[in-house]
Amino acid sequence: MKYDVIVIGGGHAGIEASLASARMGSKTLMITILVEQIGASSCNPAIGGLAKGHLVREVDALGGEMGICTDTTGIQFRTLNASKGPAVRGTRVQIDMDKYRVYMRNVVLYTKNLDVKQEIADGLLIEEGEVQGVTTQLGNSYLASKIIITAGTFLNGLIHIGDKKQVAGRQGEFASIELAEYMKGLGIEIGRLKTGTCARIDAKSVDTSVMEIQPGDMPPPPFSFRTDKKSFNPTQLPCYVTYTNETTHEIIESNFYRAPMFSGQIEGTGPRYCPSIEDKISRFRDRPRHQIFVEPQTMDETEYYINGMSTSLPTDVQLDMVQSVVGMENAKIVRYGYAIEYDYVQPTELKHTLETKKIKGLYTAGQVNGTTGYEEAAAQGLMAGINASLKVQGKEPFILRRDEAYIGVLIDDLVTKGTKEPYRMFTSRAEYRLLLREDNADMRLSKYAKQFGLLDEAYMLHFEEKEANLEEALLFLRANYVTPSKDFLAKLASIGAVKINEKICWLDVIGRGTFDREKLITLLPDFDRYNDEVIEQILVEAKYSRYIEKQQAQILQMEDMLKIKIPIGFVYDNISGLSNEIVEKLSKATPPTLFSASQISGVTPAAIEIVHVHIKMRQRANQKGKQ
Repeated sequence: MKYDVIVIGGGHAGIEASLASARMGSKTLMITILVEQIGASSCNPAIGGLAKGHLVREVDALGGEMGICTDTTGIQFRTLNASKGPAVRGTRVQIDMDKYRVYMRNVVLYTKNLDVKQEIADGLLIEEGEVQGVTTQLGNSYLASKIIITAGTFLNGLIHIGDKKQVAGRQGEFASIELAEYMKGLGIEIGRLKTGTCARIDAKSVDTSVMEIQPGDMPPPPFSFRTDKKSFNPTQLPCYVTYTNETTHEIIESNFYRAPMFSGQIEGTGPRYCPSIEDKISRFRDRPRHQIFVEPQTMDETEYYINGMSTSLPTDVQLDMVQSVVGMENAKIVRYGYAIEYDYVQPTELKHTLETKKIKGLYTAGQVNGTTGYEEAAAQGLMAGINASLKVQGKEPFILRRDEAYIGVLIDDLVTKGTKEPYRMFTSRAEYRLLLREDNADMRLSKYAKQFGLLDEAYMLHFEEKEANLEEALLFLRANYVTPSKDFLAKLASIGAVKINEKICWLDVIGRGTFDREKLITLLPDFDRYNDEVIEQILVEAKYSRYIEKQQAQILQMEDMLKIKIPIGFVYDNISGLSNEIVEKLSKATPPTLFSASQISGVTPAAIEIVHVHIKMRQRANQKGKQ
């Protein structure tokens, strides 16, 4: 049978790619090694976190499934950085891993236009540099003009526990060996990375009474804009916090020689920002303790995930180090921690659509592109699915800019800079983060989802009403002014608001100090007609309005800059601040404009600014010469 789009893999990237493609009307096939493992969470039982929560909200605003599934299967909901500004807050949810997997599997199986096959893809059908289909280990061939590979850690996956090795994509599951070798044969640059996971502990063998308790937030913050906040009241379980100690460190340190990452057994580069416990002890030996989060994996609370103790040490060492921790003296390990090495596609091989440059119609998304995290994977999968379906329909590609979404930052970083270590999203990577908050992801992105048919009509009516109300309210607040009259100052004082000394617009009044719904309605009773969602947005926009204006001005300035032409014969050699690699790429490509230069793989925004400065310097020098 011929399909429009085939997705290889059923993880977080594969799910979003398949659902987006099918929902946009493309006949789609998902090929996955084990159907029951669709949506399995290979590592920690949580979705979101700092910056990662932004990605989940953006996936949701674009019609993806991750946010809804998380709200449905979550067992603890928290807002991280709650005491800080909205731009750097992040929602994090502990999930019931079993229910999450079942939910996602069922959504995939019930989705119209989407078929599922339990097979292992072992090659591609390619003619004249363009994909035609996929072959599997069962000898079957499936035809399609667009293929999305979301293989996660399965390409040449190799698990390490001490000196023991297992060829696997995940503990107990086959690796994808033939497809990995086939990919190398295509001339696509392939690298090797490493990640790992923690031991899982029998819950009844853990004494949580001696640990610090970490409850969820009340009210719980849902992820999805489509979840009704008023009726949202999930049952929440606590997590717990404990710490390693000097005994733990001595156990680990005395067994460094048995650690695969130190013995030379592991070749791939691991994640810098989520190191194994043995790496932590090696790098930070002066620290007396390291924090361990004890997290339930399901609502049944039969196993705990020991977050902060990722390891590939031998099984006997794992047990000793776990039992040295307070509250886990009698712990029994159900599943041992392990490291896994896998092949990845160097993302500079990709266009911003996530289509490969060398093979037409071939896309890659998720951890196979060198990222780490469920959220980064889901975001890429969604974008690959949308773009593959758009290309089937003969429509223009969908590319998010860096000032539009964290997804835009993620993909731009990957395809222009590449990565030599597992890439993780941080708020610091987004230069326009005041614009890219969790709370306004729908305002930024749902208009695109409407174009693609990825959000249902009922939600879109709700969204458009919210959008209209917010626009109306902000227009009033910007256009109307107040003066420091005696009556008005008394009213400000009565609600504990900061007094004003001159005539200012209402938006600036609300942006000064701390405002909530009650204070706002006291000053502007007519605003009582707006619901809590709209009021929340009004307050955030007011607080950051001047900073947001500055960022928007910077964006316009950048857009104007990118239109500047690069003089013919412009010499990049000896320009201070440009690396030899960037000089070589610019000299070879001879881009006509700064925008063209910005689209060259590996040429960073900082490099563009440097070239811009030197173009202006040359123009001034030429003008002086003419005088």
